[in-house]
Amino acid sequence: MYDVILFDLDGTLTDSGLGITNSVAYSLKKFGIEIADRTELYKFIGPPLRESFEKYYGFSPEEAGKAVKYYREYYADKGLFENTVYEGIEDLLKEIRDSGKRAIVATSKPEVFAKRILEHFGLAKYFADIVGANLDETRTKKDEVIAHVLESCEIPDRSKVLMVGDREHDILGAKKMGLDSLGVLFGYGDYEELKRVGATYIAETVRDIYPVVFAP
Repeated sequence: MYDVILFDLDGTLTDSGLGITNSVAYSLKKFGIEIADRTELYKFIGPPLRESFEKYYGFSPEEAGKAVKYYREYYADKGLFENTVYEGIEDLLKEIRDSGKRAIVATSKPEVFAKRILEHFGLAKYFADIVGANLDETRTKKDEVIAHVLESCEIPDRSKVLMVGDREHDILGAKKMGLDSLGVLFGYGDYEELKRVGATYIAETVRDIYPVVFAP
């Protein structure tokens, strides 16, 4: 049914919670904001960073820009490798590649960081392309990333493309671009969130992705 599988990165391919929350906490500390409970920052995993700083801490656009800069000070050096690949993901990616389908990363994370992470964990070889945001804060919304994938990878038939992600932004981005979507529950979203925004499918585990991806 699907020839091209788009994957979100954070919360879908890797559990990046430690690195992202450490980076956000580092950034907020620059503004005199101390975080007592790391789970308060899980909401930063997935959406564009600038948007989250503005939404959750009331930062002005200028403050949010500084916050992203501070975030990257920590993330580029330490945070991106405070990360683990979800069990079973590499086997899934290998099977997708061996079946002749194309797997492509579509993330709101800066593309340069996404490539470093996937190369570090030995996963880059499974992807036809790795597409993310630009460092200048452009192409950060998921529909913008998907649109770039469809154009740059020359994918004309959107009915053959599936977006896999763990947050509402992945599902809404796919919907806006006319794609089916699969929400995963082992990341940082939950069933209610994914159902509310209209995920075509919902998978509890990595194994639950197989029947959708390899459906005849």
